[in-house]
Amino acid sequence: MDKILIVEDNKTLAKLIATKIKLKLNFEVDVAYSLKEAKLFLKMYKYFVVLTDLNLPDAPNGEIVDYVLKKDNKVVVLSGNINKEFRQKILQKNIIDYIQKGDMSDINYVITTILRLQNNQKHKVLVVDASMSVRAKMKDMLENLFFKVTTVAHGEEALNMLSVSSDISLILTDYKMPVLDGLKLTKEIRKTYDKDSIKIIAISSDKDEGTTALFLKHGANDYIKKDFTREEFSCRIHNSIEALENINILTNQINRDNLTGLYNRRYFLAKKDEIIDEIQTTNIRYAIGIVEIDSFDSLSNEDKDKTLVTLSDILKTNTSYQDLVIRFDENGFYVLIKNSSLNEAMDIFNKVILEVNNCKIHTQNDNILKFNVSIGLAVDQDDTFDETLNQADMMLFNAKQNGGNKLLFE
Repeated sequence: MDKILIVEDNKTLAKLIATKIKLKLNFEVDVAYSLKEAKLFLKMYKYFVVLTDLNLPDAPNGEIVDYVLKKDNKVVVLSGNINKEFRQKILQKNIIDYIQKGDMSDINYVITTILRLQNNQKHKVLVVDASMSVRAKMKDMLENLFFKVTTVAHGEEALNMLSVSSDISLILTDYKMPVLDGLKLTKEIRKTYDKDSIKIIAISSDKDEGTTALFLKHGANDYIKKDFTREEFSCRIHNSIEALENINILTNQINRDNLTGLYNRRYFLAKKDEIIDEIQTTNIRYAIGIVEIDSFDSLSNEDKDKTLVTLSDILKTNTSYQDLVIRFDENGFYVLIKNSSLNEAMDIFNKVILEVNNCKIHTQNDNILKFNVSIGLAVDQDDTFDETLNQADMMLFNAKQNGGNKLLFE
């Protein structure tokens, strides 16, 4: 488990922050009340982040910050010092944030900041800038915020990177670059990715007041002048990432089944044309299985939920990341197996039936619930996607008519 170090000579405040972190976040917490105690902890452990006051009994002028940074730990400053010049001096160092201690809302902000840093680890940022020094500076600042970072020198390299890396969340691009400038890059990206799938922030020293509007009109989510401060930079980055995450949450709520977590009917119907286009473009072979639980209507609502969750887990574990498992209706699952022959698909679904027959679900009354499934399977034989789907549906009907608990295939 990751650890957090709190360095704060106010013991009441230190314990309050430590308790909050333990309650809200999955971290072990150590507490030091002086630089001397902090040095002992830092000698023994590597921390996810160090939360430190600047005015300690044995280090009254922020010496703790330099020491923690020298030990290759990341720093969030907690300080009651409101002197603007002092604050700016500390912000020149490679710290994550400077948080003023005031009331409970500031402690809550600390919790939010740590959670934000945790989530940043899931995101990859692409920095596009002609200047090697600027690329290095932004890379350093972003990695300090726990992002995974890739840098390139111009727009063409950025497009090449996008073509091989589908997990980029945010692109930071300069305007004036060789080969392909930032504005043209933004236009090219928006031909494939909308503003809700990849965020783009333009960062430029261009003096033309119309440049900001040009970028925003052609798909940038934000625009930053290159004389930005560390605080402005991190705030704008986090605003874009949080907006992306919120969109993803809403999209998942719409496209995912609440009970099983699988994609739902709405998602399948919305993505069906894309699925067909991918199959036709790549010329891959595929199989479609339709799976239903036998005698489903005879089950109680609680037992229905248990069997649906169990079956969805079995289907997920027997398919690969490239396959598609969808809860299409109350008791129906569509399973699209890509790059599959009939024999390979039969092996998968026979294993599903075997695992279903062997599984035992414990109910609240300490009873054992067992269930069976019927599966209709069809493989692509130069038919259309809809024809293959209809064949699988017909095989499912025949399987259920013949007593269930079996796989029939076309």
